[in-house]
Amino acid sequence: MTKKNVDIKKLLLDNGIIIVLMLLVLITGFTKDNFFSFNNLSNISVNTAARVIIAFGVSGCLITKGTDLSAGRQVGLASCIAGTLLQNMDYSGKFFPNLGDMPVLGVLLICILVCAIFGLINGIVISYLNVPAFIGTLGMQLMVYGICLVYTNATPLGGYRKAYTIIATGKLAGIPYMFIIAFVIGLIMWFVYNYTRHGKYMYAIGGNEAAAEVSGVNVKKTKIIIYVTAAALYAIAGFLLGAKAGGASVNMGQGYELEAIAACTIGGVSVNGGIGRISGVVIGVLVFELLKSSMQFLGIQTNYQYIVQGIVIIVAIALDIRKYIAKK
Repeated sequence: MTKKNVDIKKLLLDNGIIIVLMLLVLITGFTKDNFFSFNNLSNISVNTAARVIIAFGVSGCLITKGTDLSAGRQVGLASCIAGTLLQNMDYSGKFFPNLGDMPVLGVLLICILVCAIFGLINGIVISYLNVPAFIGTLGMQLMVYGICLVYTNATPLGGYRKAYTIIATGKLAGIPYMFIIAFVIGLIMWFVYNYTRHGKYMYAIGGNEAAAEVSGVNVKKTKIIIYVTAAALYAIAGFLLGAKAGGASVNMGQGYELEAIAACTIGGVSVNGGIGRISGVVIGVLVFELLKSSMQFLGIQTNYQYIVQGIVIIVAIALDIRKYIAKK
C-alpha cells in the first residue's frame, strides 16, 4: 500500500478560517480569566443550541444547491407566536387577555405547523415554479416579516410562564435542557443524512440534479421535504430562543440565516451542493459562537464585531468557492 502524502498547503487553505478562529479562541482563553470556565462554556452551549438547529435546516437547502433566506424571519415568527400564547394569566400586557393557559408542547406544535406551511410554499415555488431558491426565499422572508408585523402589531412580548422559560434555564444533571434538545435533534438529522433514502437523494440532487432525476429520484418531492423540515427546525429554534430571551419582538431572528449559512460553510457544507456533514455544521456553529464570545471577552465594541462577522462570512464563502473551482 502506498502512503498518501499530506498536502499541508491544501489543508491550511481548506481549514484556514477554522485555524485562525481557534487561535483567537486560545489567545482569549489564556489572556482572559473565566473564558474557559464552566459557566461561560455552559452559556456558549446554550447560545449554540438554537443556532445549530437553524443551521441544520439551512444545511439541507445548501446541499441541494439551494438556500433559505427566510430562516431568520421564520425563527422570529415562531418566537412571537409562542410569546403571544404562553404569557402569564395575570400579566398586565397579555396579548390575548381572555386566553387560558395553553400546553407548552401544544404551542410548540402550532409554531411548527405554521412555519411548515411557509416551508411547503418555499418548496413548491422552488420545485414546481423553478424560481431560484435565493429569490423565492427572499420573497418569503419579506412575507413572513410582514405577517409577523400584522399578527403582533409590532408589540413587544414578555411576561412568560415559568413552564415555558424553564426550557432555557433548566438543567438535567448539570446539562442545560437546550443543549440536550439540540443534541437529540442533531442525532436525528445525522441519521437522516447518513442512513435514509431521503439523505441519499439529497446528496444526489446536490451532486447532479439532472442525473439524480434520470436515476429515479423524485427531485421535486425531495426538495419540498427539505424546505418543510428546515421550516420545522426554524420553528423549534424560535420557540427556544423566545424561552431563553424571556421575551420576543418582530426583529428576533433577523440575520440568523446569514450566520447559519456562514457556519455551515465554515463546517464544510458547500454552497455548490452535494457536500456536507452534520458534524461539520456543529463545528461551524460552535466556531462562530466562540468567535463572538472571544470578541466580547476582548472588549471589542459591538459595531466592530459585526464587521468581523461580515468578513468571516465573505472569507468562508470565498474559500468554499475556491475549493469547488479547484475540483473542476
